[in-house]
Amino acid sequence: MFSFGNQVEPVLADKGVERKLLGFGGSLMMAEVTFEKGAAGKSHSHPHEQISYIVQGSFEFNLNGEIKRVSRGDSIYIPPNTLHGTIALEDNSIILDVFTPKREDFLD
Repeated sequence: MFSFGNQVEPVLADKGVERKLLGFGGSLMMAEVTFEKGAAGKSHSHPHEQISYIVQGSFEFNLNGEIKRVSRGDSIYIPPNTLHGTIALEDNSIILDVFTPKREDFLD
């Protein structure tokens, strides 16, 4: 399956946050999430494993109470059911998220 990012319509995930589903199948899913400066991925947890890769920009990332600044080239592994959230520190900051199993709630 091919997915062409310039043909994927973003959805508004939250104020200042847009998400594109770039690929999914079997038990995997990949999403590109773009943030305006100051926009937040509110603290939450889910039963999925997640790896987040910072494509551009920078974020303050909270992983189960441990807060770190992450920027382009950094990644975060998030175990299932672990509280996490982020705040964008720059405009047009982008995270590439990979989930297993796929986020069925993103398909609604």
